Amino acid sequence: MPHVTADDGAQIFYKDLGADGTPVILSHGWPLNADAWEATALFLAEHGHRVIAHDRRGHGRSSQTWHGNEMDTYADDLACLIEKLDLNDLTLVGHSTGGGEIVHYVGRHGTARVAKLVLVGAVPPLMLQTDDNPEGLPIDVFDGIRAGEKANRSQLYRDLADGPFFGHNRRGDVAQGFRDAFWLQSMACGHRAAYECIAAFSATDFRPDLEKIDVPTLVIHGDDDQIVPFEVGGKRSAELIANAQLKVYEGSGHALPDTDRDRLHADLLAFIDN
Repeated sequence: MPHVTADDGAQIFYKDLGADGTPVILSHGWPLNADAWEATALFLAEHGHRVIAHDRRGHGRSSQTWHGNEMDTYADDLACLIEKLDLNDLTLVGHSTGGGEIVHYVGRHGTARVAKLVLVGAVPPLMLQTDDNPEGLPIDVFDGIRAGEKANRSQLYRDLADGPFFGHNRRGDVAQGFRDAFWLQSMACGHRAAYECIAAFSATDFRPDLEKIDVPTLVIHGDDDQIVPFEVGGKRSAELIANAQLKVYEGSGHALPDTDRDRLHADLLAFIDN
């Protein structure tokens, strides 16, 4: 299996589809892995792009390290992948936690290799409610996720899949296969990595990173997202990123790469190729 070696020796797994076209990196959400992007990767590769999707450290087939399960290291691992593959004119696409990873990469490493960004149901600018971020979610929300992760992580993932992640608790029409795939990928994530990543996606302040974005950026968010509410995530990110384009998927939830696949694919391709 292809890997790159991070600065601390961790092995970061990646998939590399397509041959010659402009490159696209797909960054996944918590606590998933590159398989979450399989349909999108195939679609973009079939439409002429080289598509790379990696497993974040601690997730899937990458090393399950004790340390480094935070955004600084995630962003630096992404930089290692980009540099080792010598990617340029690159579009970075991040879903949920992956959106935090790609904007933090820009904050730490700049946009010399990056042409465009796409945030899909992404966690920036800051999910956690603080004195200067009153619109965020109370810490009790994330403490509850941590408690579920420690007590019975398998059941936590079942509950998320059957409930708010896909919006199945409201729609009741999300295919069992999507929900099973979420559980399977989640169980492949290391226990410590999954636990530590809850703080990484919820408490990292991405506002300084958003201010450094100087490339065309598309923000896509469902207005019925129960994981990263639109008012907390996409709406505010689009306001903070210079000249960002915002697309709101009315009535849609968090798991857009599955539940709104065709629309998302069309919007991604149009933005990347424009």
